[in-house]
Amino acid sequence: MRVAYHSNIRQIAGILLSITFLCILHNVNAQGIQLSEDSQISLITILPGDAPEELFGHSAIRVQDLQNNIDLSYNYGTFHFDAFFLPKFIYGDLEYFLSVAHYSASRRYYLEQQRPIIEQVLNLTLSQKQDLFEFLRVNAQEEYRYYQYDFLFDNCSTRIRDLFEHVLGDDIRFSPEMASGFTFRDMIHLYVNHRPFIQSGMDLLLGNRVDHIITTRETMFLPDFLMKEFDHATILVNGEIQPFVATTKLPSHFPDEISNAGQPWAVLLTWALFMAGAVITYKNYRDSKIFERWFDLPLFTVTGLIGLLILFLWFISLHNVTINNLNLLWAWPTHLFLIPFLFRRPNSVLLPAAYLSLLIISCLIILMGWSLWTQHLHPAVLPILLLLIIRSGWIALRVKNEAAKVKREN
Repeated sequence: MRVAYHSNIRQIAGILLSITFLCILHNVNAQGIQLSEDSQISLITILPGDAPEELFGHSAIRVQDLQNNIDLSYNYGTFHFDAFFLPKFIYGDLEYFLSVAHYSASRRYYLEQQRPIIEQVLNLTLSQKQDLFEFLRVNAQEEYRYYQYDFLFDNCSTRIRDLFEHVLGDDIRFSPEMASGFTFRDMIHLYVNHRPFIQSGMDLLLGNRVDHIITTRETMFLPDFLMKEFDHATILVNGEIQPFVATTKLPSHFPDEISNAGQPWAVLLTWALFMAGAVITYKNYRDSKIFERWFDLPLFTVTGLIGLLILFLWFISLHNVTINNLNLLWAWPTHLFLIPFLFRRPNSVLLPAAYLSLLIISCLIILMGWSLWTQHLHPAVLPILLLLIIRSGWIALRVKNEAAKVKREN
């Protein structure tokens, strides 16, 4: 059975986290470390890097107590990379876990990647710090540390948000849960607009469930926005409402701001393909003997493979946000069955014009409702739709003409 939508996921995750916390409170080692008054707990935000897995940044928790010789980084974004990682990623069955490391080693690792680190020291009572530390310490044990990763609803940032909400309870207050004005897709675009092929790939594979307006709480799936909400949050300290963040330690330098106005290379590429297809189709019209199958073969092969992947992500994988994908209306997996026929002389039996006519109608429907669909379709899709229309139209016309010619000869 497919996993429920994100609201149900959040409720279930909240219940499980509450149960885990209750278990922790009742099973804390009696000889556990007691933090000193000078101890600090901080939210660590690592700014985005250049690698694909670094594009959205990272969050961790730092627990520091010099009197007890403690300076640890708790990281919910750890996973085992092995030969099966990519298949598990595509299937949506990723097991992440909470890891613990010396903060100096973690900091050095990110600085070597030239990724600035922002530390927000939190305004907490000793009792609140102790509860958070005990939760983290026990949650890092083997029987508690693993969880099923979800990019939007259960990741290194949402785990931290949920942790503070459940441990601190009513003492912590985030911004009122109201519409942010963004969709999940909008939020993702903020980080991948400068990487046009990654952006177009994500747009292609994500369904319409990422196109609704989300709340301010839901924006905290991104480390930058978790940091922002911590800045705006308040905490009850000794009966008084105070800012949740006591001090913020900024890096000595920030990377150059990424421009979101980069060249739309994916869109330019697909328009170039359309222009090539239009030229080929015009030459076909002038001389029907021109050999064009080596253009049509990759066109229908690639679109068929895209459709096969969309079909898998929608109906087989565990992902929640890859279902209801309107791109399946043009990227039909059945295009792959056309491949053998593109090497043969077209006729009404081997390459039925009815199939291509249905494809043309489907593409035209998408184009006519382009601004009305509940799913955002990437601009690079538009020239592909036009290309499928003109090439399918020409092939269907050739099929019809060849069939008529064979009929006359007989």
